[in-house]
Amino acid sequence: MGYYVKVESNVKIYVEDLNQEGKKTIVFLHGWPGSHELFEYQFNQLPKMGYRCIGIDQRGFGKSDRPFTGYNYDRLSDDVRCVVEALKLKNFTLAGHSTGGAIAIRYMARHNGYGVSKLALFAAAAPSLIKRSYFPYGLKKEAVIQIIHDTYNDRPKMLQGFGDMFFFQHISEPFSDWFFQLGLQAANWATAAVANSWLHEERLFSDMKKIDVPTLILHGIHDKVCLFPLAEAQKQGIKNSKLIPFKYSGHGLFYDEREKFNKELTQFIEE
Repeated sequence: MGYYVKVESNVKIYVEDLNQEGKKTIVFLHGWPGSHELFEYQFNQLPKMGYRCIGIDQRGFGKSDRPFTGYNYDRLSDDVRCVVEALKLKNFTLAGHSTGGAIAIRYMARHNGYGVSKLALFAAAAPSLIKRSYFPYGLKKEAVIQIIHDTYNDRPKMLQGFGDMFFFQHISEPFSDWFFQLGLQAANWATAAVANSWLHEERLFSDMKKIDVPTLILHGIHDKVCLFPLAEAQKQGIKNSKLIPFKYSGHGLFYDEREKFNKELTQFIEE
């Protein structure tokens, strides 16, 4: 079932909530520029295995409201806190993909991991999506500036280019179209603003040190968006974490190797 949670006086966030009677809860935070629907291939399997699956559409994306502001990691993690409190969630696994992984890390630091018993990061955009003087592993800053420029000038073309580098395994043309439509659902200003956050968010390095729950890191070795060395930096920066490389995956590992992905995630939750 789907419903809305108010996070500010004028902003409501869409939540997909499957199998509310499930024995254990997983909260999924999607990556840019998609929505909770990216996790379709988790949501059609994990509830059968007894899990409650909650997908949050970030503000500006999917079915959530699209305010003009509030796209930094602090506010986005505060939105997650509002949903957690509204649903009275406890002892859940927080699972974040790409930018959703960065928001999950900020949530752990800013909200002291409120309600979270385990953390799962997949292809997370952390500790930095871009190269910095002290972190040589990300994308070039110019590539992100170009994405922002293209978002303002020809967003459909930008989205199609992004879709082309997202998956490692072959995807059908209809699937590619579906993925493209998910990106189009987002507001242009939200799409640009989150990309802008990649340039300016530098606190994830210190955020990672504050995480004290068991953490699973899943990352495709062919990822062209969040390069594999980011996963190694997460493993180094988060105590009590384990890294599992996905040999046949790009950025969309939850689809590229969906059976392995679902197996690794559920095994980790049951440990």
